[in-house]
Amino acid sequence: MSTIMPAGHAEPERRAPILNTVDRVCEICFGLFMALTFVGAVKAVTAGEDEGYKMFFAALGCNLAWGLADAVMYLVRTLADRGQRLKLAQSVKREQDEAVAVRVLRDALPEKLEPLVEDADLERIRARLAAALTLPPRANFVSGDFVGALGIFLLVVLGTFPVAVPFLVFRDVTTALVASRVLTLVMLFVAGFALGRYTGAGAMKAGIAMIALGILLTMAIIKLGG
Repeated sequence: MSTIMPAGHAEPERRAPILNTVDRVCEICFGLFMALTFVGAVKAVTAGEDEGYKMFFAALGCNLAWGLADAVMYLVRTLADRGQRLKLAQSVKREQDEAVAVRVLRDALPEKLEPLVEDADLERIRARLAAALTLPPRANFVSGDFVGALGIFLLVVLGTFPVAVPFLVFRDVTTALVASRVLTLVMLFVAGFALGRYTGAGAMKAGIAMIALGILLTMAIIKLGG
């Protein structure tokens, strides 16, 4: 929903960063876990002279598929969020009873934020929406949405691509698989380190915890035949 000026003119929507630090780390970790799982599953059914190349393209395909899925879901989530905000603005603008309109705004507040916002604050928002000359009839995509989706796609693919590289470097598939898993654990540590540093939970502890999670997942994959 665009920010509405008292005179009825809409400011361009202020775009937040595509993903914050937590989201970026989580996207990379999810991609690494998926690639790790997928490579392990493919290893159980792949054999032959071109086994290494098959594993490489399997891992790369997994990364591309995960990146594409995340990019599409980003667009879906963006449009849904924008539509929800627009619906709220339209409801408040149409409401003739000022007290009811303020209550609608209060009901839309996040639970933790609700006690911090006074009715007077909500009344000012209601008045600005009521004074708006027009609101968009429906939520639509803007060009920046597709730039954001492309950014997510590249983040996931490039962030997890190193997992696939050992299958081109090493002719022995077992060696390549071990190298791929080691690289995955290293990248998981870096991701956990960044997450811990950002949240203040302890960078080293978070990095080690993420490695432990990756080891447990790898053990499960091996146990299942990966």
